[in-house]
Amino acid sequence: TWGHFLSVYFFSHYWMAEPLRKRHCVSPTSFPKSAIRVMLLENIHQDAVALFKQEGFSIESIAASLSGPELVAKLADAHIVGVRSKTKLTAEVLSATRRLKSIGCFCIGTDQTDLNKAREMGVPVFNSPFSNSRSVAELAISHIIALNRRIPDHIQDLHNGRWNKISAGCHEVRGKTLGVVGYGHIGTQLGVLAEGLGMKVIYFDIVNKLALGNAQAAGSLPELLGASDVVTLHVPDTTLTTGMIGAKQLEMMRQGALLLNLSRGKVVDLSALAAALKSRRIAGCAVDVYPKEPAKNGPIPEDVPMVLAGCPNTILTPHIGGSTEEAQAAIGVEVATKMINFLNAGSTEGAVNFPDITPIKLIPGRHRVLHTHKNVPGVLRKVTDLLAGVGNIHYQQLGTLLDVGYLLVDVSDEFGEDLKANLKALPETIAVRIL
Repeated sequence: TWGHFLSVYFFSHYWMAEPLRKRHCVSPTSFPKSAIRVMLLENIHQDAVALFKQEGFSIESIAASLSGPELVAKLADAHIVGVRSKTKLTAEVLSATRRLKSIGCFCIGTDQTDLNKAREMGVPVFNSPFSNSRSVAELAISHIIALNRRIPDHIQDLHNGRWNKISAGCHEVRGKTLGVVGYGHIGTQLGVLAEGLGMKVIYFDIVNKLALGNAQAAGSLPELLGASDVVTLHVPDTTLTTGMIGAKQLEMMRQGALLLNLSRGKVVDLSALAAALKSRRIAGCAVDVYPKEPAKNGPIPEDVPMVLAGCPNTILTPHIGGSTEEAQAAIGVEVATKMINFLNAGSTEGAVNFPDITPIKLIPGRHRVLHTHKNVPGVLRKVTDLLAGVGNIHYQQLGTLLDVGYLLVDVSDEFGEDLKANLKALPETIAVRIL
């Protein structure tokens, strides 16, 4: 347990080494790094593994995603967990962990993780909101050009032994209007790249965004759909985006327009899209994400329907938007660095489910108390009273998010060894660490 390691570390590294030190003072209280267990699933990039190794952590890295009892068993004693998009960290799975301190989602999305449950447990979740943006934007550009030239149909014809050199229905992208739904990290980069090809860019987002280049905001989604030759979706998985493109919205699009979905699988009604493609109402599509996706590489299971298979001028890819070596390396470094900063300094900068605190550097000779608690009145006073009674407070910072508060306090080295126990005993306490 944490208490066992702390007591051993205290006796061997502090008490014996400094026998003249006041006996009422506690030892250095950082948990031994070699005892911190890091569990990485889904083939997290080796750059991330290298960063964890540099810290001296104990690491296990698995290429596949896990589920069920196997996942629960692997995570039971892990302090740090890293996943990509396939491993589902449900409330049930998280509840079964015993030592979990932080979760890393080595991707953009975090919908594979129960963020509320993690926050309630005092576990910050980190992701990489923009490191693969360029890779996704480049893939979208390639699809826009390919669909306008009907490349999928030409490829299929040749594979089937048919020579069909035609220009009908094939177009340049120059002068066409690109409608970007979701003008975030990916949408803005894509707009800039598209303008370089001579396209006009319009966008729609539910919040006001600064337009880059010559892009112009559309007043509504229907307005964008009716004005675009190509519609590309770059939105998160929320209740607002689920099913946002169905039969009704497809009818709003221009005759012969193109649709791209490289965002989330539940955003588009694939059955309605298939019907629109077969009727030639929509001239082509590129889809990289699906409502249900296989848990591992290999033959597609029967319970994962490929509704768009065989549709004309259709590009289907297996959720590879951010799957480039460059993107995965950048994601690995970004997420691993955030998690290491949390372990070493208590920083929650970039956490998606937790109060965002970027602390000052911990000064030698001081300890840092990290107290996660229920966000109710009076907690700060209780914690401050405990700290003030045992040592000098040099620095403190408090952040709250919904039902959780996170307090970071730097105190002098001279504080009682029962401080951690007293903090844990507070009924509002969720988790306590002392660095």
